[in-house]
Parts: sequence; C-alpha cells; structure tokens
Amino acid sequence: MESNLTPSSGQDSTTHSQSTRSKIDPAWEHVSEERYANGRKALICLYCKKITKGGGIHRMKQHLAGVKGDIGPCKSVPPDVKFRMENSLQEFVNSKKAAQEAYECRNPYGPNVSQFEGDGAEGEEEVQQMQSPMAANSGKRKKSTVDKYFAPRNTQGAQPSMRSVLAGKEAIWRADMAIGRFFYDACIPTNAVNSFYFKPMLDAISAIGPGYKGPNYHQLRVNLLKDAKKEVQLLVDSYRAIWAKVGCTIMGDGWTDNRQRTLINFLVYCPEGISFVISVDASDIVKDATNLFKLFDEVIEWVGPLNVVHMVTDNAANYVAAGRLISQKHKHINWSPCAAHCLNLIFKDIGKMDHVAELVRRASKVTIFVYNHVALLSWLRKREGWTEILRPGATRFATTFIALKSLHDHKHDLQALVTSKFFVDSRYSKDYKSQVAVSIILDNRFWNNCLIVVNLMSPLMRLLRIVDCDERPSMGYVYEGMYRVRLGIKKLFNYNKRLYKPYTEIIKQRWDQQLKKSIHSAAYWLNPCFQYDQENFCNKPNVIGGVMDVIDQKVLKGKLETMNEMKLFRDRLGSFGRELAYSSREVLQPVDDDQPAELDVEELENLLYEEGSIPINEVEGSSSHIDDEDGGDVAIEGLDVENFGFPDAHVQSPYSNFQNE
Repeated sequence: MESNLTPSSGQDSTTHSQSTRSKIDPAWEHVSEERYANGRKALICLYCKKITKGGGIHRMKQHLAGVKGDIGPCKSVPPDVKFRMENSLQEFVNSKKAAQEAYECRNPYGPNVSQFEGDGAEGEEEVQQMQSPMAANSGKRKKSTVDKYFAPRNTQGAQPSMRSVLAGKEAIWRADMAIGRFFYDACIPTNAVNSFYFKPMLDAISAIGPGYKGPNYHQLRVNLLKDAKKEVQLLVDSYRAIWAKVGCTIMGDGWTDNRQRTLINFLVYCPEGISFVISVDASDIVKDATNLFKLFDEVIEWVGPLNVVHMVTDNAANYVAAGRLISQKHKHINWSPCAAHCLNLIFKDIGKMDHVAELVRRASKVTIFVYNHVALLSWLRKREGWTEILRPGATRFATTFIALKSLHDHKHDLQALVTSKFFVDSRYSKDYKSQVAVSIILDNRFWNNCLIVVNLMSPLMRLLRIVDCDERPSMGYVYEGMYRVRLGIKKLFNYNKRLYKPYTEIIKQRWDQQLKKSIHSAAYWLNPCFQYDQENFCNKPNVIGGVMDVIDQKVLKGKLETMNEMKLFRDRLGSFGRELAYSSREVLQPVDDDQPAELDVEELENLLYEEGSIPINEVEGSSSHIDDEDGGDVAIEGLDVENFGFPDAHVQSPYSNFQNE
C-alpha cells in the first residue's frame, strides 16, 4: 500500500505546485476556470464569456490581448487590460529570446549539440577516476541527474523564470497603485513625490522587507515629531560654526495672514543654507519702531551679535527706524531694506502713471471679454500652440506687466478670433461690451503701447528675478543691475531725455532714498566680474566711498590689513594674478568656502563672503559688460516711442521736481 500511496502523493504535490505557479499569471484575474464531470477543464473569459477547452492560460491571454491566430480576439476587454496582456506576451517572447541567446553563449558547440561534463575540462575528472578505480567501484553508485548539464537559475545571465518576470511586473504595478490610492484618498498633492524625502522613504521601507506596517497616528504626532525636531536642532547647531567663521545674514520677512495678523518670519542665511529661526505675531508691536528694535535685537542675540554682518527687513518707515537703532547699537551690522520689495514699489509707481494705468485697464477688458465667454475661449483653445493668458495677481505689482506680455503674445490669436466667421456670425459680435473689446484688439496703437511697456519693464523684471532668487545671494549685483535698468530704458527711447526721464526719475528716487546703501557699492567693487572689466567698471567717488564706509564702520579689526588685501585684489597681485582666477571671474562665485589654504587673501575672503553671488549672465543669459548687446532685447525697431504716453507732447512724472541724474 505504501508503494501505491507514494507516487500518488508526489503527483498531487507536483500538480499543486504547477497550479500555484500558473495562477501567478496576470491573465487569471480576467478568466474563470470550470471543471467538467470527465475531469477536463475549461477557461471562460470574464468579459465576452468565450469558453476554450484547450491551450491553457496562454491562449486566453492571446484572446484578451487581441492576438489573432489560435483564438479569436475579445471584443469586450477594457483597453487597460488589453494593454497589460500585450505587454505580458511581449515579455514572454523577450524572455525566451534572451534564454536562447544565453544558452548559445554558454554552449560553444552550437544549439544542436549538448555540452557534456568532460568537454573543455581537459580530462581532469577522467584522470582522477583512473588514479582510483577501486574507490570508484567499491563505493555506492551516485544517482546522476540532468540538472548538472544546465546553468543554475541563480547564476548571472541565467534565464529568469516566468513566475519571477510576471510576478515582478505585477508587484511593481500593485505597489505603485497602493501609493497612488494613498495619495488620492488623503488628498495629497501629486507634486509631493518631488520631495527630497520621498525616495529615501521608499528605500527605507523596501530595506526592511515584508511585514513593515509603518508608524501609527501617535508615533507620527508625538515621538517621530520630537525626533525630527532634534534632527533640525542638530542641523542648526552645525550651522553655528559657519556663522562664526564667515558671518551670516538675518532676514525678517513680514506678511499678513487671512486673519489680518502681522507675522514676521526670521531666517538666517549662510553659505551652507537658510535656517528658520522663529515666527512672531507682531500685530501689537509692528507700529512701534522701539518694540520692533527690541524684537530684532533678541534675534540677533540668539544668533550671536559677532556672527551677524547683515540684516534685511521690510522698507516701511517703522522698519527703517528699527534698522537705524540696530546699526547704532551694533556698529558692525549692515542694515538694508529688501531689494525685491523696493523693485515691486517701482513697478507700483510706474503702474500708477496715467497712460500705463489706462493701458492696463484696456488690456483687462480684453482678458475679461475672452474668459467670460466659454464659446470664445473654447475656439481659442483649439488654436495650435495656444496657452492660457496670464492675469494680474492681487499683491505682486510685477504681475501686471507679466500679464501685459502674456496678452501681447496672443495678439494674432485674438485678432484671428474677432475676424473669424465664427465670431462675426455669433451673437457676441452684437454686444456692446464685445464691440469695445473688438475695437481694442484691432487697435494697432494698443498693441504698440503694450510692446513698449513690456520692453520698458524687462530690465526691471530681469533684476527682480535676480534679487528674488532663493538659491544664491545677489548682493554683488544690485548696484550694477540698477545701472543697467536705467540704461535699458534710455536705449528704448533712443536716449531722448524727454521720453525716458519720467521713468528713470521714479527708479532714481526709490534707489537713492530707499534701497542704496554703502554695502551695495562695496559688493559691486569687490565683485571680480565687474572689478576686472575695466572698460565698463564704474569708478565714481560714491563707489569707492561706499567701500571705505563699510571698512571704516563695519570692520571691527584688521582694517589696515583689509586695505592692503584690497590693493592686491584691485591690481591682480598675488593669488589674484593667476590666469585661472581671472578666467573664472564670471563663472564662479566670488568666494568659495573650500578655497586652498595657501591663498594670501583670508581677510578679504571674510569680507567678501556676504557679497557672493552668481554673475548676471549666468542668471539671465546676458553679457556681464554694458554694451550694445545688453540692451538688444529692449531696443526694438518699428516701435512708435515718440508718442507713447505723451499725447500732449509731455507728461509730468510723480517726481518731476526731483533733481536731474
């Protein structure tokens, strides 16, 4: 009885193993199996109910994939299922091809000749058997298997099993779907996958393997949050060494939330990165400069007064007064207003000019006309290359001029719309508001003025992008940038003083009375990108005067040594005279934390570090020299600049009584 049971048990085990292996195939999710009384099995498609009694799951996969030949294609299969079945069949073909190629590489005698154990071994095994024939005959005869004639599955280049191939693909899809369902259920924005911590999270989970369930609600809310806080604290503590070595900048970012609370976020910048310090509800103290000064002083004391070389805040009157108090108490700390905020105020002042405000008002009518009529917007969206028209934001004044440029880019699309048969025959063409918008769209003077304003503001927009960049500092390029802005405006109006003066006066007013500080002049002078460009370098007294002010008032010790190092820098002596240093002046930042120790400019490096930045040509693709090419994008031929904004031959600037440049 034992002899009868043993084979049966082995057969059942083999059948169960094959059944388990075959059920891994992804086609089983879309097929049902039935067994008849005679023991035969049939497979039924879940979509079209087709029954097949032969060919197995592979033939049903061909049926689902729509492959003609052994079986007819399924006409009811969903497209995603059909796509997956096609991929599975293609992977099966590729795996067979790869296995055949691998076998041919392992068998040098050709695919039709079996490689025996003694081939290529130079008879080593045969020699061993001849040396001890008695030992070979006296021992128990070993059972020979066919496995030793094939490469093991775990060797490199061996054919992967069908189960591993199909299960791997299916497992990846299931894992991706699990992540996707979590994102969709928790309403997590999909751009969260771009987080720096997303990939490390997945790597850590896969390293643990199956069975990991993740943290619970309490762990995320309490324990892990405390650990994350400790990590951040250790990171900030590591920055303190950098603050003490090269100095740092404290930035006070004021803003108003939805509850009309005035909040100030304090951040500390150093070459290693930006660290958040504290957020303060300053609603009760923001109006008083003395209380603001006390708040700023507390932050300075936390960072370390000797570590702070620069402080940047808003440029409202109370912040300016608090900045003066800071400079009086801490003589070595430079205070300056936010350059991006000052530039936004310049945009605001120019936007208030009557002819610019009227132009913006007319442009707004066109935008409202387009977006208030779904049929017209649908017609425009069918145009090749159509992109949405940008509309001005509520707080950023620069967005008004960005919206003007976006509208001008759609000039031909809008003109094609109002002259099309679709629009002329529609009811929209009879409406009064639509007729006003059509008259604006067909007015060439309107488009001419739009283009003038766009090119008028492009130098300012370029500078705003530089100073508003969070990745690298821009102190060394503010002075040069303001000069380029005025030069670009003058070029646009062909150096006609009557035309460009209203705009340059606004810029000069904001620059001279709000933004310009000695630190900007010093940063300009100490930037090798400009210092070694002798043709365009500005040698005005206020530039070198600003450098002297910074050294005299802000450098606490070693003033004479700093002056000597400045002479080496200016005359390109010592390490500054190397060709490598000169050739990299427009590519590298002025100072690098890992510069060689043999440089004889340590004092100057410490003074320069706060002013480090990237050249303007790296940011916006323009030359670092002030030549004709720099203004090429604003001096456009064919523009009627003579009558722009001056129908009465002259217009008064908001600062017309400000003295000439």
